[in-house]
Amino acid sequence: MNLTQELADKLAEDTFKVMKLTGDERFFMEVAKVIGASSTTLEEAYLTSIRVRLAERRARAFLVERLNAAKAGGTKITEEPQE
Repeated sequence: MNLTQELADKLAEDTFKVMKLTGDERFFMEVAKVIGASSTTLEEAYLTSIRVRLAERRARAFLVERLNAAKAGGTKITEEPQE
């Protein structure tokens, strides 16, 4: 991973911690604006890291929802997904 990606990933990780503590789900946009004022390269890497994390969250929620529906419907589940 190059320096830009490493910095962007760490910023995204820290941003999600702040978002969780504050409940502000759009806080990442404010951070992106601050980053973009100095470096559009870092801004894009940061937003990519944010989008990947958001997509992973949605996918995990979908998996849990589907698993719960299967359990409630009496479908036999042979192996549960790993967290």
